[in-house]
Amino acid sequence: MNASSKLRRCFSYTLKTIVIIAAAVGVFLSAYAGRNTFMGGSRVFMYFTIQSNIAVALISLIGCCLMLTKKKVGEAWHVIQFVGAVAITLTGIVFGFVLAPTLGVNAWNVQNTLTHVVVPIAAVVDFLIVAYGENIRKKNVIYVIIPPILYAIYAAIGYVRGWDFALGINYPYFFLNWGSPAGAFGFTKEMPYMGTAWWILALLIFLIIVGCCYLMIININRKNRR
Repeated sequence: MNASSKLRRCFSYTLKTIVIIAAAVGVFLSAYAGRNTFMGGSRVFMYFTIQSNIAVALISLIGCCLMLTKKKVGEAWHVIQFVGAVAITLTGIVFGFVLAPTLGVNAWNVQNTLTHVVVPIAAVVDFLIVAYGENIRKKNVIYVIIPPILYAIYAAIGYVRGWDFALGINYPYFFLNWGSPAGAFGFTKEMPYMGTAWWILALLIFLIIVGCCYLMIININRKNRR
């Protein structure tokens, strides 16, 4: 192992550790500090933010173990890392550009900063550093839409069955409110501006674009290494 590989490996360990700790602390604070709020306590585990943070923390933990054993992993594991990186990107982007503006000054507390900024940045940088030498094929980009589709189905079931994602609210995010003035396919001049189906479609297209951009970065890094 040359010096460059050793440095990359050390950096990856550091980033994975940051992901694990930041996700653990962020999830704990989200559940504990907000336990007496309308969407706190165990309800936080119903949100994509918390679920994606837990997922990438587990991916990072397993990644650390695999690196310690120095076992060669297959393509499937790299695809899982890829999907996790894109999913946590969605968490950060949606919060920063869609949700935070509606929450005002209360948006950027410690737990939100950890789960929506620190974890996404560390996880994505780690993925791009570790994965650039691996063969993730272009056709694998379609897998990045699996987590949001599964979550949209989960949220729709919750909406129909009347689950409390927050006190008296049966949807997790305003753009997944099937009963909004925009409905499924409509448009309005006020929030949510367009129907839930259009929001889901827009997010899926966005994720595919993000996935393609990540693969492009990986390919550029791979060529530069040669």
